[in-house]
Amino acid sequence: MHTRHLIGLIFIAAAMSACGSGKPGTTAPGRGTTHADTSRQDTGDASAEQVAAAARGDVSCPVDASPAPPGTPVDDIVGVRPGMTYEQAANAVMCSGPLLVVKPETGRGFDMQTYGQTIRQGFSARFAEPRVQKTGRQLAQEMEQAAMERGLNVVRHDMRPGQSKWFVGTMGMPGQEKVISAARDQWFDENRNPTIDSVEQALLAKYGTPTARTDHDTYHQLRWAHDPRGRLITETSPLYSRCQGAADPDDGVQLSADCGVVVAAMIIPLRSNPALAQNLQVGVVDQATGYQALTDTQQGLQAMDAARRAKQVQDASKNAEAPQL
Repeated sequence: MHTRHLIGLIFIAAAMSACGSGKPGTTAPGRGTTHADTSRQDTGDASAEQVAAAARGDVSCPVDASPAPPGTPVDDIVGVRPGMTYEQAANAVMCSGPLLVVKPETGRGFDMQTYGQTIRQGFSARFAEPRVQKTGRQLAQEMEQAAMERGLNVVRHDMRPGQSKWFVGTMGMPGQEKVISAARDQWFDENRNPTIDSVEQALLAKYGTPTARTDHDTYHQLRWAHDPRGRLITETSPLYSRCQGAADPDDGVQLSADCGVVVAAMIIPLRSNPALAQNLQVGVVDQATGYQALTDTQQGLQAMDAARRAKQVQDASKNAEAPQL
């Protein structure tokens, strides 16, 4: 595969610093969605509902978004789809759950030259948690418990039953960023877990017959891959193994000019009963459109910087201080 046709979108965990200079930041939201200031430090106890209300700001529901045109692949996850603006997608994500809070991602994204500009490369969304003031003793006990669990290799999930989380990847010139990928992880309510079969049937009803599937004791994976013209990729196609998606919001996606819309789903069974689903992960990426958006953005930023430097040279010819010889 020619390297110019495949760009690895490397998302780095939020706890780590991103590579390169292309770090997205928070910019003023556009019309229709107003996010509250999450940088201030609130004090005092608060319920999850209160925390969410303070962080979400104005949210307009239901979502006013156009579905995929007839004859094209179904490419949305709960109404969030490639091509949406950053603001539209953030609003749609918050409409999917009253406790979901959107946070711009600054620790994951493309390693790209931004020439000092701020590019919003995506956002995450998680359920708001109650704010409880803890004593020093309580904090010490929690640290001791966490250390003990690490020693015993205890795996702690970052979500609880009934919760969901998102990551939405965006790209474009500053203030014009649009969605190129989205992924959601939904954990089903305790004692209300659906059957694996019913979850799979719901996926088939929405996205159609998958182009690939893998059934394992610990997961069931399905994929719907299309070429840039919207045609399903069959097993005989050289693109079959190349056009991959990512269902987990914590995973990265690939962008290729040779691939179109790819939807990936992962059903995780309940350990105590593998016939029931513990959680469902679904991700979508429009690879060709995302590849073009990244290319256009890089070229646009480069042109902006070239114009800036040319203006400086022009100004220098008029206002620069002459050397003293």
